[in-house]
Amino acid sequence: MCQLMGMNCNVPTDICFSFTGFQARGGATDVHRDGWGIAFFEGRGVRVFLDPQPSADSLVAELVRHYPIRSLNVIAHIRKATQGEIGLENTHPFMRELWGRYWIFAHNGNLADYAPDFDGSFLPVGQTDSERAFCHLLQTLRARFPAGMPARKRLQAAIEDFSAQVRALGQFNFLLSNGDSLFAHRSTDLYYIVRQAPFTVAHLKDQDVSIDFSEVTTQDDRVALIATQPLTDNETWTPLPSDRIAMFVDGALRES
Repeated sequence: MCQLMGMNCNVPTDICFSFTGFQARGGATDVHRDGWGIAFFEGRGVRVFLDPQPSADSLVAELVRHYPIRSLNVIAHIRKATQGEIGLENTHPFMRELWGRYWIFAHNGNLADYAPDFDGSFLPVGQTDSERAFCHLLQTLRARFPAGMPARKRLQAAIEDFSAQVRALGQFNFLLSNGDSLFAHRSTDLYYIVRQAPFTVAHLKDQDVSIDFSEVTTQDDRVALIATQPLTDNETWTPLPSDRIAMFVDGALRES
């Protein structure tokens, strides 16, 4: 299965430390060699890097690892293909526009016999069940809220209703963001941690790399990290509630 990583913050933050460990899972410390991608929200824009090569060997990944892009919301994905060929068009995360905002989506799992009816508003380019789910989700949201984007709580409830239907077809772990909030759905494995004052030293599981966050943050900073498996081995990561939509805003998990 694939690997997911997301970040939601209350101030623009770089993801270089976490990405250093995450990158290794694409062919060095794990078997996910079928491509990788990462998307950074910057205001209303999105900076997306995609590569069908293993992230552990990718020159694009090396660029990202040493490029301190600061963002409030980040979604990254390392692929182990289950549906669709290995290629750029099947590489997550996927991006679409809805209600005048960019939306980013990445999925870990496998949805068997998933063939939704599309009305033409959002169509998949590749062959993955993941991109079909993303297009179907946005089509469903657009139909449910024709007047425009609803308040966060109503949006969260609508995504949860959609997820309840789709997860009957298989594993449906995913991350979704519109740049305002980050939504996460756990079917099997998805963990999170919130880093805030007092900050301490963190050590990566996949690389012998540590960082003292007290030296690179302020007392007001708050950062939520979400990952398929914990990225560090000296911090307490918490599994997200199963079969629910978790919503992160300003680096905190908001109760539904």
